[in-house]
Amino acid sequence: MATGESLEAQLEARDPDVRLMLQIRDDVPGAFETLVERYQHRLVGVLTHLIGRVDEAEDLTQDVFLRIYRARKGYKPKAKFSTWLFTIANNLAMNHLRSRGRNPALAMGMATDGASGTQPGLRPLEDRALAREGTPSAQMRQVELSDVVREALDVLGEDQKLAVLLNKFEDMSYADIAEVMGRSEAAVKSLLARARTHLREQLEPYLKTGQRAT
Repeated sequence: MATGESLEAQLEARDPDVRLMLQIRDDVPGAFETLVERYQHRLVGVLTHLIGRVDEAEDLTQDVFLRIYRARKGYKPKAKFSTWLFTIANNLAMNHLRSRGRNPALAMGMATDGASGTQPGLRPLEDRALAREGTPSAQMRQVELSDVVREALDVLGEDQKLAVLLNKFEDMSYADIAEVMGRSEAAVKSLLARARTHLREQLEPYLKTGQRAT
């Protein structure tokens, strides 16, 4: 088993974000700003899907960074940096949902910025493929499919939704997702399998016909 020092050295060698966080721990100028720039939009995107409102997701994102900054002097890497960061984000999101009683009117169908109706920081995988097509019709289809994917995600339970977001949008392994969620790898695999079944059921009619369900 690796000692604490050897594990830290291994993580520092493999993970550039761990190296960046160690610079933050040592108060290297500009390091914290680089971290915020690297993760801010990704955090807002994931948290928006989890809690349903961009304004609240932005507030929670700032809280995540504040907690990281306050904890910097005691930072000792024990896992990938992104795993640690999203563990903090998940805990804050779940506490936030509990504090407002998981109000379904807030958690469903309101994940917009109020002005343009867009969600910053999160581009579904389907959007990336369609983004290669430059025609107006393709761009319109991209926007519509993004809405369909968001609506499909909204029918998932909180655990399933988080597992999908981390797996598909953050490219996290089962082991990393399990650590973020405090679950076993087997439990994560089961969550993702059920989530994929639900998403397939929600998306299949649109992918077959190109028409949103009425």
